[in-house]
Formats: sequence, C-alpha cells, structure tokens
Amino acid sequence: MTDTDAAPAGVTVEPGDTGDVDAVAEMWVALAEGQRDHGSHLLADENRPPAREAAARHAVTGGLFVARLADGEAVADAPLGAGDLVGFVTASPASGDFRTDIDRGVVRNIYVRPPARGRGVGTALLAAAEAHLAELGADRVSLEVMATNDAARRFYDRHGYEPHRVELESPVDDR
Repeated sequence: MTDTDAAPAGVTVEPGDTGDVDAVAEMWVALAEGQRDHGSHLLADENRPPAREAAARHAVTGGLFVARLADGEAVADAPLGAGDLVGFVTASPASGDFRTDIDRGVVRNIYVRPPARGRGVGTALLAAAEAHLAELGADRVSLEVMATNDAARRFYDRHGYEPHRVELESPVDDR
C-alpha cells in the first residue's frame, strides 16, 4: 500500500522493506532518547539490536511504513535529501491470551525526524498504519504515549484518539 494521497508534498509514505531496517533502527533510537525526556525507562542505544530486529520483523510481515523524501526534495537546514527516510511507523494486530469483543490493531512506534515535523508526515504515517490495520480486520487502533508528552498527546487527540487505559507506576521503597 502506498498512501501518497495522505502524504504531504515532497514526501511518499510506503511499505518499508528490509533495506530500510538500519535507518529505522536509528530513528527508533532517537525516538527512545526523546521519550527519556518524558520519564520513559526505555534505554535507547542499548536497545538498538532488538529495535533493528523488530523493524526487520515488521518489514517482513508488512507492518512497517516509511516516509521518504521524493526526488528533488530536501529539508531545509538538515542533512536530508531525496530518498532519505524522514519517519516511520510500525503497526500490527494486537495479540494476547484473552479474547475480546473487538479486533484491535496496535501502533507500536511512530517517529518523524525533527526537521521534517510540522509538515503532515506524522499524519500520513498514522493514516498508513490505520489503513493497514483496517485491511487486517481491526475494529479499533490503540497506541501508547508518555503521559507528559503533551505534543504527542495533542497530535493523537487531533486524530480522534482518546484515553482508554491508564498505566500507573510507583517506586518500590521501604514502605
């Protein structure tokens, strides 16, 4: 599936392949580093190998979509040119041991390189993931966002996402 209708001018959103895995893993590391600013406990560079494996798995199963600069395009003030990836998303059907009354798809990761943000790339990637999950029979799409990541929460709110479940955590201490 190519979702060029939803992509902003100068960008194509297309299924990722195994040739995109290394670039996606690098962007995943940047995503994880950014999430640390919002309280994530996920280690970025230490998780590069499993991030690469997950990207490869999604590329093979059809759940990886990439945003690529079109020929003749560049991003101002950034070392990005034609053919370079400016973002990615991974999506797959939800899995688990318990049966539910809906079929849920899950957006696992979505990332747009900072110089390409604000151009509609994230919207196009999300649309590609949602369309893919709908084709697989999903009735609903879920995703996770860090509670303090206000920009991401506004983005998802604009696209109709609402809180469904809240994860809470507490440090273990000498109570």
